[in-house]
Amino acid sequence: MKIIFFGSSEFAIPALNELVQNDYEILVVVTQPDKPIGRDRILSPTPLAVFASARGIEILKPETLKDEFFFDKFKALSPDLCVVAAYGKIIPKKYLEIPKYGFVNIHPSLLPKYRGPSPIQTAIMNGETETGVTIMLVDAEMDHGPIIAVKKHQIPSGAYFPEIHDELAKLGAKLMIKALPKYISGAYKPQEQDHSQATVTKMLARKDGRVNWQMPADKIYNQIQALNPEPGTWTTWNGKILNIKKANHLKHNLSDEKGTVKRFENDIAVACDGSILILEIIQLAGKKEMTAKDFLNGHSDFLGSRLN
Repeated sequence: MKIIFFGSSEFAIPALNELVQNDYEILVVVTQPDKPIGRDRILSPTPLAVFASARGIEILKPETLKDEFFFDKFKALSPDLCVVAAYGKIIPKKYLEIPKYGFVNIHPSLLPKYRGPSPIQTAIMNGETETGVTIMLVDAEMDHGPIIAVKKHQIPSGAYFPEIHDELAKLGAKLMIKALPKYISGAYKPQEQDHSQATVTKMLARKDGRVNWQMPADKIYNQIQALNPEPGTWTTWNGKILNIKKANHLKHNLSDEKGTVKRFENDIAVACDGSILILEIIQLAGKKEMTAKDFLNGHSDFLGSRLN
């Protein structure tokens, strides 16, 4: 079974590792080109490229899949199957017709819910208590193809995005390696999605992390869980960006204007809609992370101020 693996982020690593450990022949790994990373903007390969390179797997980094030279190389490799996990680009239709068994994608949601680029974050922001992974065939539309296998996963109370991401990456890899032989043998028959139930997520940006203090604290808490570490959740204080890294929430109504910082028992709280957000770890732009209590020690004017 000759496989070409398409992937880029850390989410793809467990799946590629499972294929290697189970002696599938990986012809090449296709990943996104190197990109500038960090404050120093150092040109860096994708996490999957680093993983594949360490294992001696050939890596291809096309700028675009519309490139005819790359498509000719893809055809010449003649894969039996392609596996996709967090590649980050739409696969053009002409590629889908080449492998005998098509393209199999690992998607971190219970399709047809949460199609698109941010299924984990959006599920957390929406307060879902359950998510999962779907193994599906790729077709010409985004996360639209027939379903091969599904596995549900409970979202633990208090879990942040990185924890859920890593759990789903491992779960998806295990489900894929179990489902592939049954799909190839015909024991698993792909089932059409119920497209009437489809929901679509968007690409998240820094602006999506800005806190609206008019919302209930549990909604803001979900936002903080979902968007940390990237793109992050933030507000402004004294005209500066204040990043909120970790928090909690309580059903307690303060009479103060929403966004006002108050001391609540032994905690630092912010008034929200019918509730309060307990600040735990915060970071003023350009400074190091610290507990809200330590921040208050150095900024006595924080209490009674209003966040925007």
